[in-house]
Amino acid sequence: MQPDTHFGRSGAPTKATEEESSARRAGAVRRGRLYVISAPSGAGKTSLVKALLERDPSLAVSVSHTTRKPRPHEQDGREYYFVSPEKFRELVARGAFLEHAQVFDNSYGTGRETVERLLAAGTDVILEIDWQGAQQVRAAMPGCITIFILPPSRQALAERLTRRQTDSPQVIARRLRDAVDDMRHWSEFDYVVVNDEFERAVADLAAIVAGRGEALRREREALPPLIAQLLAG
Repeated sequence: MQPDTHFGRSGAPTKATEEESSARRAGAVRRGRLYVISAPSGAGKTSLVKALLERDPSLAVSVSHTTRKPRPHEQDGREYYFVSPEKFRELVARGAFLEHAQVFDNSYGTGRETVERLLAAGTDVILEIDWQGAQQVRAAMPGCITIFILPPSRQALAERLTRRQTDSPQVIARRLRDAVDDMRHWSEFDYVVVNDEFERAVADLAAIVAGRGEALRREREALPPLIAQLLAG
């Protein structure tokens, strides 16, 4: 298995707790934090995570395995590890995945060994996965921090899905229906970021990672009206 993308350390905002500071003084390596980021298709998750990594190079992103075909701009080992359905089933049987799920007509999975190695080395890791995978990771690693990204409206979501120009109208309609179903799981996550203005959404993600995300907790009063609009119909 190829290694996941791993970025070197830089002067990112400190995220250490008092306990972690004591561990460093004692010469121990702080265990990394695991951030799980999920979103419905078309909410802009991939672009946001890419921008977050550019802003905070101390983070590492775990590259998932998938059985879907690569898009023209994608490279094996960068966006995903592209594998056959047979290979994917073999990895599942070996217990190689921290989580795996069926999304649309394809399978996706996160390699367990690489994530564990990075966390043990003190590296904060981002998993960019769907809500099904997030449930599995939450059960396996209860200390993980989970973030759900929402679009600002149903119309914005439909426009973003249409702009991709990689899917037929039938597939786009199906993705929109499935996206609404995905958004019903927003309340399972610790934090919710609304991708209305891109730079602000990136800043919100960075604030959560830096331990300053209290205003972005799922319990905030501004969310219910948006959720009602997104799930209506």
